[in-house]
Amino acid sequence: MTDLKKMASQIRRDIVRMVHEAQSGHPGGSLGCADFFTALYFQIMKHDPKFNMDGINEDIFFLSNGHISPVFYSALARSGYFPLNELHTFRKLNSRLQGHPATHEHLPGVRVASGSLGQGMSVAIGAALAKRLNKDSRLVYSLHGDGELDEGQVWESIMFAAHRKVDNLISTIDWNGQQIDGPTRVVMNLGDIRRKFEAFGWTTLETDGNDMDALVATLNEARELTGSGTPVGIMMRTVMGKGVDYMEGHHEWHGIAPNDEQLKIALAQLPETLGDY
Repeated sequence: MTDLKKMASQIRRDIVRMVHEAQSGHPGGSLGCADFFTALYFQIMKHDPKFNMDGINEDIFFLSNGHISPVFYSALARSGYFPLNELHTFRKLNSRLQGHPATHEHLPGVRVASGSLGQGMSVAIGAALAKRLNKDSRLVYSLHGDGELDEGQVWESIMFAAHRKVDNLISTIDWNGQQIDGPTRVVMNLGDIRRKFEAFGWTTLETDGNDMDALVATLNEARELTGSGTPVGIMMRTVMGKGVDYMEGHHEWHGIAPNDEQLKIALAQLPETLGDY
């Protein structure tokens, strides 16, 4: 796990540097999900950086909460989908790295435009059903924010996936308890998300999304549970802003950029392990 932990630290450095350079973006959720993206792209998924939009005979991933694009872009670049130095263009005019992932510039690794919350699970289910029709044994993964569960379309999708026995789908919920306007318990109390998914007919797991060992073990367990007639949901407990002490657990860092001094403090707390872009 040492190499994965080094990659996660470097991805966190990428995140704060990208958002600082653009003076725009969403660092909090990106930092909280750095371990997840590292585990997924560097350990769990079978995927090809040469990138075929159809994703035939490979695992594919959909980011539903598209505002955490910094962590997505860093993981893609460090996986070889596009040059690492392109991270400098994040949120700049004519860049392929828009604030929310887009498809019109044909950025490798991005299969759907996301950022309008609530739609990603519908897309992931469609892709999973397409794999079933194509007799493709690989899996579909998706990630969703807990605040995103305020969207009714998500629950329609959760219900549909169970009814249609979409058992080649693993959907993960970033359960950090924060959203743009405050704690989820204040904005819209979600209650016990895991019990809700189970009530809708899903097989569920729960894990610490900032513990690499636990996270990899849970993703492996989820993979073993596929093919059993039910979709699999992972309730992933994370800390918003993980790795940067003044950001951790604060909803205010959902969507603001660090200033010069705050960047220095953040980088001092995040070891450079694989070289900055």
